[in-house]
Amino acid sequence: MTTQQGKLIVFSAPSGSGKTTIVKHLLTQPQLHLDFSISATSRYMRNGEINGKDYYFISAEEFQKKIAENAFLEYEEVYKDNYYGTLKTEIERIWEEGKHVIFDIDVVGGLNIKSQYPEQTLAVFVSPPSVEELERRLKCRQTESDEKIAMRLEKAEREISRAPEFDVILENHDLETAKREACLLVSNFLNN
Repeated sequence: MTTQQGKLIVFSAPSGSGKTTIVKHLLTQPQLHLDFSISATSRYMRNGEINGKDYYFISAEEFQKKIAENAFLEYEEVYKDNYYGTLKTEIERIWEEGKHVIFDIDVVGGLNIKSQYPEQTLAVFVSPPSVEELERRLKCRQTESDEKIAMRLEKAEREISRAPEFDVILENHDLETAKREACLLVSNFLNN
């Protein structure tokens, strides 16, 4: 790692909780000096996603090769042959630009980063109003089968049980309020 290390801002939540929308909002706040850590994944690209912007889309075989090369800060096999991870080169790139790194990452990955950089990391868990609301949001996306949604909801219950391990639980009952609260949390952390 470089000697010019910034801070790490982790946003984790079950799929459909609003973390991506909150992270995108924070990235529009120039006073925070944030840059997005683009994760690598072996899953298929969804409609509208762009390789190198939303994710680095690589095959499961290439992902496994990078694991063997110790190229990841953290990674997880979320589902069978469906990997997500943070390349060490992403963090170095952002710190070299003099910015802080913001992550939109799953719960296990977020906690892994926090454990490696406990003093430099603010770990925020975005809590959905309820599992029922989470299910409604996932269905409204119309990007996945009922089977995939059921898998995500089962995983969501496990993730919600780990929320107390994060520095802050940000409840997303109202998106505009959650955005304001997230901005304040991050600003306070970066200025301390």
